[in-house]
Amino acid sequence: MDELEQGLLMQPWAWLQLAENSLLVKAYITKQGYALLVSDLQQVWHEQVDTSVISQRAKELNKRLTAPPAAFLSHLNDLLCPLLKDTAGPGKATFSCDRVAEALILRVRSELSGLPFYWNFHCILASPLLVSQHLIRPLMGMSLALQCQVRDLAMLLRKKDLELQDYQESGATLSRDRLKTEPFEENSFLEQFMVEKLPEACSVGDGRPFVTNLQSLYMAVTRQEIQVGQKLQGTGDPQTSSSASSQGTDSQLLNQPEELISSVPSLSVPEKEPTVTSGPVQRPQLLKVKRKKLSGLFI
Repeated sequence: MDELEQGLLMQPWAWLQLAENSLLVKAYITKQGYALLVSDLQQVWHEQVDTSVISQRAKELNKRLTAPPAAFLSHLNDLLCPLLKDTAGPGKATFSCDRVAEALILRVRSELSGLPFYWNFHCILASPLLVSQHLIRPLMGMSLALQCQVRDLAMLLRKKDLELQDYQESGATLSRDRLKTEPFEENSFLEQFMVEKLPEACSVGDGRPFVTNLQSLYMAVTRQEIQVGQKLQGTGDPQTSSSASSQGTDSQLLNQPEELISSVPSLSVPEKEPTVTSGPVQRPQLLKVKRKKLSGLFI
């Protein structure tokens, strides 16, 4: 996996509203080129180019502008960065898209040095490997992480119930009755959630809820995937050749060119979860430990 591929994997998805429709977009731009991924939740398109393509396309679209490829890439980054962070000012750039056969062309109109600037992203259908790297595997990892989080929270609630029971049996009372809660029952909670909350929670819509609420977790999962791939690469595991792992080093992760959004720490998921037996809540017992007599220089 080269720098552009790895950099794109670590970027969050952004929601782009166009006159024609809305798209999910992620992009990564350096001085050597850019990588772009676009989806309308039905198909996924991709483009990755280097400076030679940048130079040729700039000549075709902007005959009055003469600049090195790095200048065009810097301008594209200035246009896309605030847009994908949802901080773009009005009128800075105009975006539109056209579909030609199985390709998607994302058009940009702006200004550079006081002259009109045009750019077309020519995106082709993404390969199954890219779709797996950027959507299927991260979404599976996010689902497992959230499931683990729910179980940890359920265990914490059970411990809190035991703590409250101990207070009550010691004579403590609530100062306000409205604060009283029933003991947590995980099965009842899950059944109620499936009936009342699941339809709303599964409302994907145009993808905006996913972009708005889950991108920190998405980036944590993709970073974890890269780090695991690097560890396997370091041990010479032959399975890394068929996986979506990175061939970079930790120093490359820390010394990347300016990204479109800052990264977040990795999310570590415990391998095994402690088992909690169901049944009546029991009061915790305190064990008295007999202290040993210490012997030493000052005793």
